[in-house]
Amino acid sequence: MTLLMNEEIVYGRNAVWELLQSGKPVNKLLFQSEGSGNRFQDIVSRARELKIPFQFVDKVALDRLTNKAKHQGVLAYVAPRKYAQVEDILALAKEKEEDPFILILDEVEDPHNLGALLRTADAVGVHGIIIPKRRSVPLTATVAKTSAGAVEHVLVARVGNLVQTIKELQKAGCWVSGGEAGGTNVYQADLTGPRVIVVGSEGKGLSRLVKENCDEIVSIPMKGHVNSLNASVAGSILLYEVLRQREQGS
Repeated sequence: MTLLMNEEIVYGRNAVWELLQSGKPVNKLLFQSEGSGNRFQDIVSRARELKIPFQFVDKVALDRLTNKAKHQGVLAYVAPRKYAQVEDILALAKEKEEDPFILILDEVEDPHNLGALLRTADAVGVHGIIIPKRRSVPLTATVAKTSAGAVEHVLVARVGNLVQTIKELQKAGCWVSGGEAGGTNVYQADLTGPRVIVVGSEGKGLSRLVKENCDEIVSIPMKGHVNSLNASVAGSILLYEVLRQREQGS
């Protein structure tokens, strides 16, 4: 296994196949597009079975990522820890006899933001974080380092459809609060009970469908000249307000 560009990578057909068979967490697969034919069909089929994202790139890209090693046209990015299921997060809350407390990240792409939010999530008692499989940073070595060890203590689930996941959590009794401008002042909102906090991407905020499926929108009051906060800062403020209200009501 090679550490490259802040992520662990495995390349070569046999090595990647054995990686997939091992059950170790894989973030993404890259295949060489030109001249591939059916060479990778077994690995592609296995990736589909495991619901691992993959894409085809040119040989130049794979050469660059592997420092021109003999990659045989296939490369895998390996996660530093295994992903959980959403059911695992709900089960943990039940085991602790606590109302579910979950953080959803909607297309947050900066690994430092994810790492910082993992650290905050651990501090406030979040039962788990949910991220999408696409257009979002996965668990990487940079995320793990930024989290200061919290990645080992906070469950992280990776899902294919955030809107569907939100609906499932609502059916499980959770109230979903999306963080964005134009909503109820977060300090005046009731954030007690089974709670899901949704934080949007660094640039665009919450995506349209995710925002429409939240039960409410809450906002952090802003008095300065800047009209937005870094995703990890905004997320941390919202999470600590949930903790404050829970502590106040206990």
